[in-house]
Amino acid sequence: MVAEDDEKQAELVRRYLEHEGHAVTVVGDGLAALAEVRHREPDLLVLDVMMPRADGLDVVRVLRAEHRELPVLMLTARSTEDDLLLGLDLGADDYMTKPYSPRELMARVRTLLRRSRRGAQDTGPAADQALRVGALVVDPDRHEVSVEGRSVDCTPGEFRILVAMATEPDRVFTRQRLLEELHGFDRYISFRTVDVHIMNLRKKIEPAPRRPARLITVFGVGYKLTDPARNASVAS
Repeated sequence: MVAEDDEKQAELVRRYLEHEGHAVTVVGDGLAALAEVRHREPDLLVLDVMMPRADGLDVVRVLRAEHRELPVLMLTARSTEDDLLLGLDLGADDYMTKPYSPRELMARVRTLLRRSRRGAQDTGPAADQALRVGALVVDPDRHEVSVEGRSVDCTPGEFRILVAMATEPDRVFTRQRLLEELHGFDRYISFRTVDVHIMNLRKKIEPAPRRPARLITVFGVGYKLTDPARNASVAS
């Protein structure tokens, strides 16, 4: 689905998507986008930020609050880092600033769809089992996170970071490596993207975010995910 109030831009995106074999629905405002997503359940949403009735950021906020996991590729004329980070923080999967190359847009659509379909196939008896790092549990199959039995809501970007780090606990991940886990983001995005995700994750999984015990900074290198209870027993 394409949500874009500029008719010429929407038509251009629609033609490119249909040329690649996709069935495309086009809407021109944010409220229509929400209604169509709920009705049609599309595989992917190409979403403009500046739209009437409800902007793209509000659309993403509502979709993620409803626990809808469809990939969202945001398009915007805004180019400041704060705007880009806000979109990611709300749960957008990818972000492109206008003007953009239609070929690059199609490449990103293919990447998001491929990743989404790969995740949908990882279900049933052969699906990945939950990853446990002490009291932190990350379930890639159910897309669930809990700490000490308490459910934690994560954005798609935060979840991908947790899955990567929980797969290899105590390994130090550089910002570059974590940025690669968030692959496909706009070229204007910097390492600060990772820092924002880490900061938000600490608010959700740490009892004292200012003194993190699970998601640790390794100064000059990056971050690692560890079990504070095990570390305490080893130290004693």
